[in-house]
Amino acid sequence: MNIALIMAGGMGLRMFQNIPKQFLTVLDKPIMVYTLEAFQQHSEIDGIIVPCLDGYQEILRAYAQQYNITKLRWIVDGGESGQASIRNGVYELRDVCNAEDIVVIHDAIRPMISQEIISSSISSCRKYGSGLASLQCAETFFYTKDGGVSGVESIDRSELIRVQTPQSYRYDKLLSAHEEAINLGIEDASSTSTIMSALGEPVYFSAGSEKNFKITTYEDLEVMKAYYLAKQKGMVN
Repeated sequence: MNIALIMAGGMGLRMFQNIPKQFLTVLDKPIMVYTLEAFQQHSEIDGIIVPCLDGYQEILRAYAQQYNITKLRWIVDGGESGQASIRNGVYELRDVCNAEDIVVIHDAIRPMISQEIISSSISSCRKYGSGLASLQCAETFFYTKDGGVSGVESIDRSELIRVQTPQSYRYDKLLSAHEEAINLGIEDASSTSTIMSALGEPVYFSAGSEKNFKITTYEDLEVMKAYYLAKQKGMVN
């Protein structure tokens, strides 16, 4: 069984909006719904669980009914951090998932996720125990010690990987990692991959995409809107 865990517990303060980013609308549809539809349509996803920001659970249920997101089976409370939100979802699945089941973790604010990226993440997880959507780095990187004013040493980009979501893990490994993180006092990890790294666990990479970006700024919203307008006109896949 494969369960998609869609993280929707954040407020997105960098947008300076009263509405969380995942509930902002693009072309009259909430960003969150674009994301849910991608997993709803994927043949290998059996169910969806969403750690959701307090006060928006009923709105999410209404959207699921309106847009026929029938795979949404659980809505749990979001946490004070991304780590806590994921943990809430993982703990909710204790009586649902077997050890070898796969949990596909994805940001609600990465709505342009493709079916191929989901498939690649699941496939890698089946083979290796994890599958993190990722991209090789094309830009040049420098270390900086003064907040980005200057740099003195470049970084070999051939040794760098940009990690996105989805990030898929076997359920037993995912549950164990979150339990161990609490025992070790790890409480504000930016993602489960960060926890795995702190625990000395290797992670394995799957296909990512430049289109699979996180909606963070107004410019990102404009790019998303332009993409879906072009898609409606048959100009892109």
